[in-house]
Amino acid sequence: MEKVLIYQVLPRLFGNRNTTREENGTMAENGCGKLNDFTKSALKQIADLGMTHVWFTGVIRHATMTNYERFGIPRNHSAIVKGKAGSPYAITDYYDVDPDLAVNVEKRMQEFEALVARTHEAGMKVIIDFVPNHVARQYMSICKPRGVKDLGQGDDPQQGFSPQNNFYYCPGERLSPNFDLYHGEDEPYIEEPAKATGNDLFNNAPGRNDWYETVKLNYGVDYYAGVTPSSLQLPASSEIPSTWKKMTDILLFWAGKGIDAFRCDMAEMVPAVFWAYATEKVRKKFPAIQFIGEVYNPYEYRHYIASGFDYLYDKVGMYDTMRAVICNHAPASAITHAWQATDDIRDHMLYFLENHDEQRVASDFFAASAQKGLPGFVASVLMQQNPFMLYFGEEYGERGMDKEGFSGNDGRTTIFDYWSVDTLCRAAWKTLSDEERHIYDVHKKVLTLARKEKTIGEGLFFDLMYVNGHLDRQYVFLRKADNELLLVAVNFDDRPVSIGVNTPAHAFDYLGIPEKKVSATDLLNGGKRSLQLQKDGCLALQLEARGACVLKMKFTVNKKK
Repeated sequence: MEKVLIYQVLPRLFGNRNTTREENGTMAENGCGKLNDFTKSALKQIADLGMTHVWFTGVIRHATMTNYERFGIPRNHSAIVKGKAGSPYAITDYYDVDPDLAVNVEKRMQEFEALVARTHEAGMKVIIDFVPNHVARQYMSICKPRGVKDLGQGDDPQQGFSPQNNFYYCPGERLSPNFDLYHGEDEPYIEEPAKATGNDLFNNAPGRNDWYETVKLNYGVDYYAGVTPSSLQLPASSEIPSTWKKMTDILLFWAGKGIDAFRCDMAEMVPAVFWAYATEKVRKKFPAIQFIGEVYNPYEYRHYIASGFDYLYDKVGMYDTMRAVICNHAPASAITHAWQATDDIRDHMLYFLENHDEQRVASDFFAASAQKGLPGFVASVLMQQNPFMLYFGEEYGERGMDKEGFSGNDGRTTIFDYWSVDTLCRAAWKTLSDEERHIYDVHKKVLTLARKEKTIGEGLFFDLMYVNGHLDRQYVFLRKADNELLLVAVNFDDRPVSIGVNTPAHAFDYLGIPEKKVSATDLLNGGKRSLQLQKDGCLALQLEARGACVLKMKFTVNKKK
């Protein structure tokens, strides 16, 4: 079984080498990456990093301030677009590709299909976003297949809620937000009756801190009557809501393009019963398709896994814990409690240290140093069989400390603006610093180990912290498969340390480890040393500041006669 290693990337930024970086700049000023920038060599480099999947973020056409009317694409009113480029999560046409990403706008779908083929040729699988909870306020599909009814087509806007409406409405009320509806244009944006906003705001007055550029999709949950998504029951086949059918058709459309998985945005804001319905329908035609859910409520994890999700974000548990440990706000032993909370569903939990929503590890808002994040990275990747996700630029220690425009200086890489990523540009020009090259080398070594070592992809995991209570800023564990054993130790401290690692008899019995002297190879740092494997023994280790070691041992198993 191969460990799933996901590379999340925004195509809009990935290949852009324009360093103008004008705050609130247009595409003409700041440039824009293209799908074609993922050349065979670029994809090979991602694969060589150790990745198994690429999540291309922002492929489907979304609201933007860039005008493509000459190509027959409707223009979006700037008052309801976030940033010059717009949010990839304000979809304007579920059946279309973002024209920003195309070299030839009229052949944008063909360019996406070619990217899927190139990614597969590079030995990796393709993930795209599915945004089920909300769409752009001016949603209108111009690329929907013949016979497909658009979202909102057939709605009765005089009903705040109807199970067969695609949207929620505020009858008799015009959209009246507490911000300017002109936004520099000659005419204001008008929406009457107002639709409910994407972050479950069921009135006509969204604010700047709301998802004001989006409208909520209706899956048959009557929020006006106090119904919640978790209480919704599977309706009779004759009463399946219109939105269920339309959104399932969209999943089937993109699955037909050869993609391998959907990353489902804010999946927990959509009823679990819909996911059970949709994943079953899609897998009947595409059995191998996978679903990754953005779910933040741990009490809902098991419901969504039962509804067809392969993997869920482990944000509230492992991410929050690892961040606290990296920043010295929690002891390393807290990692044990984090994985134990989801131990029954551990293979379904997706670990990560960065993504488009979270702050960069090297930013001033997180650890202010990529080096400080390395022990958390090593532990996150190697400690279990479950998947890990890397955010593009993380492998170089990208800081995300730019003030791009709509996205201010917040330690995140913008998803709203036309921009280029400093470390990716300098990596392409081979002008990285020594520290950045070191960060990359560690990432490549660890991810390659995770992909190639059977002990990581398939092996048993044994946490050693319960017998190493003296360790506050170090985390140690074992991985075992067949006759191979890994001892992994990471140091979250800013100083080098010498530690003794207790190895309990239970570990030997559980993993089937012989008591003997063995030769150990450090897969991260190189070099060999001898270790005496002994029940209830103590192994002496030296760890660099914010460093790690991965000691691999092989031994002969005596077969019983």
